[in-house]
Amino acid sequence: MILSEEDLALINVLQVAPRISWSDAADVLEVHATTLAARWDRLRSAGAAWTTAHLIGDPKQMCLALVDVDCEMRLRAEVTAELAAIPDVVTVEEAASNRDLMLTVISPTLDQFTDHVLPRFKEIRGLLKYRTSLGTRLHSAGHTWRLNALDNAQQNVLQAVVGLETAGSSRQRPGVPLPASHMDLIPFLARDGRASAADIARSLGRSPATVQRQLNRVISSGLLSFRCDIAQNLSGYPVSCQWFANVPPGQHEAAAAELRSLRTVRLSASTTGRTNFVILMWLKSLADVMNAELALQQRIPEIELVESAVILSRAKRMGWMLNPDSTSIGSVVVAEARVPSIALD
Repeated sequence: MILSEEDLALINVLQVAPRISWSDAADVLEVHATTLAARWDRLRSAGAAWTTAHLIGDPKQMCLALVDVDCEMRLRAEVTAELAAIPDVVTVEEAASNRDLMLTVISPTLDQFTDHVLPRFKEIRGLLKYRTSLGTRLHSAGHTWRLNALDNAQQNVLQAVVGLETAGSSRQRPGVPLPASHMDLIPFLARDGRASAADIARSLGRSPATVQRQLNRVISSGLLSFRCDIAQNLSGYPVSCQWFANVPPGQHEAAAAELRSLRTVRLSASTTGRTNFVILMWLKSLADVMNAELALQQRIPEIELVESAVILSRAKRMGWMLNPDSTSIGSVVVAEARVPSIALD
């Protein structure tokens, strides 16, 4: 499948505003709303793009862990499948490095990760060893990555729409937990980040008005990251490379600020462990790995790039199961709604 410029523009709009109405999207792209809806259905059915919501992974609110896994070569496929079936393990990648698999784990608490996730690793036949780094700051993540397929006029219209939506919303008061009835909505949003209150209400047997109030509160809580994802092989950036680096402790925020100006960066985070900073980029080719390293050294002279790991394949990305060609299978492994009281920014 090859995505057209119109497809990329639509995905770009949904990256910025995953829950934008089709009528507002039509104003941005100057295409009829029904045409956009049909185009999105085609992209989603093909597994080329999808919208989702997941725990944001901010270490200020929950536990973010990066786990390296070694496994028996002949059992790698089985180990990968069993790891991908664990809801808290949101991303499973095979890497060309000195580890077999790299996992991203998001758990509501450190206790949940320690007491419920790690014991499951020990039960997996063929999993030989794992090493864990914990996130201490999440500087940027995939939900902020953009295709940049919109022209200046379209970007201005979209920002105006997003600004109006932001002005009409209100954030929840810090320290106010979401009730269990509200947490019931999260699995539906994980499967479809654009799920409407009416759709969720029918499934839960609640009134649409009640679910709309609950949905508004969930969206404003800051607990979830809403995103539009694209099959990487169709994005124009088919190569993933992750760097494990050291940055002087007092310079992490400055380094993160520099990285935000690099449009290829998908993730940057401060971590515990042998290195204290991780960077993930989507690149056009393997040749760009060296260019990226040069850019990192020029922008952050104090950075020490300890190791790089090129991603060979992904079985799962932020909950969504993937085909070998990076398209979505159409299924998502959804965690139970079990988030505790959280102090929100």
